[in-house]
This record gives sequence, C-alpha cells and structure tokens, in this order.
Amino acid sequence: MLRLSESLYRFEDTCHVYAIRAGHQAMLIDFGSGDVLDALTEIGVDRVAAILVTHHHRDQVQGLPRAVEAGIPIWVPATEQDLIARVDAHWLARPLANNYDNRQDRFSLLEPVPVAGALHDYAARVFAGVAFRVLPTPGHTTGSISLLAEIDGRRVAFTGDLIAAPGKVWSLAATQWSYNGAEGVAASIPSLVSLKEQAPDVLLPSHGEPMDRPGEAIDLLVERLWALLRDRGQNPRLFRFLEQPYDAITPHLLWNRTSMANSYALLSRSGKALLIDYGYDFVTGVPAGADRASRRPWLYTLPALKREFGVRAIDAVILTHYHDDHVAGCNLLREVEGAQVWAAENFADILRQPYHYDLPCLWYDPIPVDRVLPLGEPVRWEEYTFTCHALPGHTRHAVALAFEVDGKRVLATGDQYQGDDGLEWNYVYANRFHLADYRASAALYRRLAPDLIVSGHWAPLWVTPGYFDRLEARGAALEAHHRALLPLDTFDLGGEDRAAYVHPYRIAAQPGETVPVTVEIANPFPRPVEAWVRLVTPPGWSAAPVERRVALPASGGAEASFALTLPDGPPPRRARIAADLTLDGRRLGQVAEALVSAPGLES
Repeated sequence: MLRLSESLYRFEDTCHVYAIRAGHQAMLIDFGSGDVLDALTEIGVDRVAAILVTHHHRDQVQGLPRAVEAGIPIWVPATEQDLIARVDAHWLARPLANNYDNRQDRFSLLEPVPVAGALHDYAARVFAGVAFRVLPTPGHTTGSISLLAEIDGRRVAFTGDLIAAPGKVWSLAATQWSYNGAEGVAASIPSLVSLKEQAPDVLLPSHGEPMDRPGEAIDLLVERLWALLRDRGQNPRLFRFLEQPYDAITPHLLWNRTSMANSYALLSRSGKALLIDYGYDFVTGVPAGADRASRRPWLYTLPALKREFGVRAIDAVILTHYHDDHVAGCNLLREVEGAQVWAAENFADILRQPYHYDLPCLWYDPIPVDRVLPLGEPVRWEEYTFTCHALPGHTRHAVALAFEVDGKRVLATGDQYQGDDGLEWNYVYANRFHLADYRASAALYRRLAPDLIVSGHWAPLWVTPGYFDRLEARGAALEAHHRALLPLDTFDLGGEDRAAYVHPYRIAAQPGETVPVTVEIANPFPRPVEAWVRLVTPPGWSAAPVERRVALPASGGAEASFALTLPDGPPPRRARIAADLTLDGRRLGQVAEALVSAPGLES
C-alpha cells in the first residue's frame, strides 16, 4: 500500500486500486484482482465500506467475485450496469461472426456479480463519510465515469482510464467504438474539458502516476487527441460545437447542433427554458451495438445554454415521439435539473411502460411523464401556447407541435420527413404505418401553414411557396405505390402486414404466477367477421380461456384477454408465447408473439 496522503493509499494490481481510509474502514476505487483485501491490514483497515467502479473493463473488476464473498457493496456506472450485473446475458447475445463491432465490451467480467447500486451521472453520494460526485467522462468506454472527492484537503479526481499521464492515454484501441472510427477519441476531448472545469488538485488514473498539475496534463492530451482527429479527418466541427453548441434560429428559439436527434430550446422572458426533445446531447459518433452500454445520454451542453443565453432553469421537455434518440436524456433532465417531462396522449404510455410494446427504438428504462398533453387542445407554458397534432407516418405514436415564437409560426415535426428539402419520406413499418399517413400529414401542414419547420435530423426549414403542394403530391404518390403493390382488395391492413399484437410484449412473470395478456386484433376485411384467438404457450404452461371468440367490425379491431399461468420450475428468460389467429374461417396462424422472463432476466 503506497500512501499518497494522510488517508489516501494506492495498491498496484491489474489496475491501481485506491483506498480511502476512515478509521478501521476504507472505501475502494476500482478493485483489480481483489488482492488489495490482503493488504488492507497494513494500514489498519479491517472493513471495506464499498467499492466504486469507474468502468467495466476486466482489469478494473476481475476480482469482484471475491468482494461478493466478503459481503462488500459494489457500485458501478449506471450506463455499464448490465456489463457487470447481467454480463452473462451480454455474452450470450453478443454477435461474434461477421463482427464489425470493435467496442471493447468483451473485455468484461466472465460471470455476473450482484451490485448494490448504480452510480448515476452527476449524482452526489456519500460513502463512509466521503462525499463523491459522479462525472460522466466517456472516452475510454462509452459508460466511463470519473469520481470527484475532497480528501485530506485536496480536490481529488479518480479518472479511470480517461488519462494515464500528461498527454497520454492508457489505450487508443479502447477509443474505437465502431469498425473504423475514433468516437472515443472525440468523446475524450469534451470529457477532459469538463474534468478540467471541475478544478481538481490532482488526477489519479487507473494506470499511471498522480498528476499534480491537472490543467497542463489535460491540455496536452486534448491537443494531441485533436491533432489525431484532424489527421483522421473526423469531427472537424468538434471545437466549434464545444464553444457554441446552440444556434439561434429566432431570438427565442435555439437549435442544439450537437445532439444525435435535434433538440431545441425555447426561451421565456422569465429566464426559463423549455426543451423540445432531448436524446443524446453532444454526440461524437455512434458506437456499434445497441446494448445499454453503447448508448450514453448526458447533459453536456446545458451549462453553455445557461451561460450564453441567461437561462436560469430547464423547466420542462416536450417530446415529439418516443424514439430513444429523442428521449434518452429525459430521466437525467428530471433527476439533475428538476425538469418535467411532457408527452402527448398518443405515446405517453410507451414512455412509461416501454416493455409493454413491440416497437423499435425504445429506451431501456421507463420515463415518467409529468404532464400528458391532449391532442388538438392548446396548452400553455409561460408566454407560449402549444398544440399537439397527431402526426402518424414515421411512427403512429408521434405529434407535430405547433406554436408561435418571435412572430413566426413554428411546427416541430420530429422525424416525419427527412432531407434538407423536407420532402423525403421517413416511414418505418414496424413503427406502425398506414399508407395514407403522408397524405394526411401534408394536409395537416397546409392547414397549420407554418413559417418554419424544425425537425429531428435536418436543418431548420423555412417554408417557401409551393412546398405544401409538393408535400401533397409526395403523399399521394406514396399511397399510390402501396395501393399498386399490396392486395388491398382482399386483405387490407392499411400498409402493415400484422393482424395481431400481443400486449405486454415483454412479460415479467415468476414461476407459478398468473399474469394478464391481451391480444389486439385488426380486421383486414371490409365486412364484420368473427375472430378465433388461441394463446400458444410452452409445454406445461396454461392459458385461460384456451381460445377466445371475438366479433370484429368491418375494417375495425378488438381485443381478446387471457390469463397466462407459468408452472413451477426454473425462472424463464425470453420464453415465447404466440397468438394463433383465425379470421372468418381463414387460418392466419401464429401471427404475433411475446416474450416472458422472470423479473431481472428481461435483457
């Protein structure tokens, strides 16, 4: 044990393990092989209060099973919790053949270990009398954190592998989050800038010596990383976005240019801001994979928003639809900024209960909705009035937000259209699409007559003469394509191809438990028909009733309810059930499925 200050020690192992002594107990930062437990008696420690992990790599955590045996609480980065507590599921799901994912998510534990809790970004927590602040510092991994604490009169930063020495990183390979990118290099720069702004007195890396001149060490590394990016020809706008992340479209409507899906800030006279969508702020590239540890929301640009535009509070975020790139940061906004989440009635439940739906682009966790907005009715925020209009097309569960700012009529439309001209279709069948959706949205746009359209992934569009005519022609053309290609005269699901859905889609149930299941049925015929629905289950499971008979109105729909009972036995993980459907005597078969897992095994 190397003593760094009165109560701070370092143990050299597969990584540096730092120990903060408080009497006869200690806090550990990272754990390495676990051999540190054999050395703690040297400094008079007989109890470890907790282990705080900076990132999931095996050199940091390979000894954690020993910590579990010793009953030591383990706290891990929230973004990487699945790579520690549920890493067995990750190993089973991780693609290996034809692999283009170079993210070092396989440098993980071989078996899962239980954790006491997650270290959420920006959170302040006290362990053994020491107050820590969690700073998100992606770069070495997407979910990496640094931990800030006052120890022996100094502001100490435990930085994991963000920085190894002045101007040095421990690994450049770890910063390649895709096949041929430098996403982690680019992410390291804002992380380092953020770390420097915390004014630490010393940096303590997982590999390397203490750095007592943090500003110089960080500046040199930023300079070298930026030189690498320039020579790679990647992220040329990085520093421009660091210096000015927001552009004023009008004096009181700002565009966050750094986010994956555009986010907008509406400024009130009172100094409050309302955000329109908030997904992944300050994106430096998209990591390969789609597991939780590959997607990292943070609040990086909010200090600049407050500083440059006099914003004193983020009051609320209002959403155009449920997709993760538009909503991923909402829980952070609620927890850190106290912002409310507002969502329209046609997708609020998807945010609250994502496991119930079989839809693309769902966020991993439920998002509480503080205010459900009615469709077609004005709602007030400060001096502004919003109206949510149903906007099916890109997804059935979306709205166009109409409001006026600085004398301009504005329509925030999410991802309905793509392209700089605002004319390209962006429909996705799995999002629940109808062939007439784009004809309907063209009519809506013409009726609302916005001066300005702000969308999810393209530059603000100032409406020019003839635009609404072109939209209507495009909508009619898309509908004509579908009518020409699909057998709608004999089987009409409006452009979709599924006559049933099972809800919830991801069912949480224990062995021996009975849970409700609902089958949503659509009638593809222009006449009333009778539907027969049978729930297909694994051997030994049961459904009551075995079969349901349901009357469907012409071109309409209905629901059938069942009670699903699991037998006693091993807890299921993604066990499959299906709805077998017969319509008007025509056997369609097992047209819809759902997955059943014991709580904790859903991933």
